[in-house]
Amino acid sequence: MILFIDADACPVAIREILFRAAQRKQLHLYLVANQRIQTPKSKFIHMVQVGSGFDVADHEIARRCEAGDLIITSDIPLASEVIDKGAKALSPRGELFTPDNIRQRLNIRDFMDTMRSSGIQSGGPPPLSNVDRKNFADHLDRLLAGS
Repeated sequence: MILFIDADACPVAIREILFRAAQRKQLHLYLVANQRIQTPKSKFIHMVQVGSGFDVADHEIARRCEAGDLIITSDIPLASEVIDKGAKALSPRGELFTPDNIRQRLNIRDFMDTMRSSGIQSGGPPPLSNVDRKNFADHLDRLLAGS
């Protein structure tokens, strides 16, 4: 299993959890982002800087990942694409995207995009809470224990 982080939008607290998990489990972790992100010195943690542009990091993650890998992302279309390849997708809030729930999530995302484009402001997601961090860490541990 290789871990990939859609790192441009991943909260620092979640990256820290992933850094520790990669070291502990000796798994390769790739942070993929449009800008350089500070990482600890480790033979297991790698920074992949891609060019700027819409979805460039997402396309790189989708290109690199394989069945059995774990992708950390809140991007629903990316989650759908990697699930289709047989990888797992986990949000920074600890929600596991699955073949059973990803279509519904895509529909909700598309609906919200339509609402925003018609001028309705819905606000963004709430800040990451301690409960979110714990949910993420717990779900990550379960996924890594099964690897």
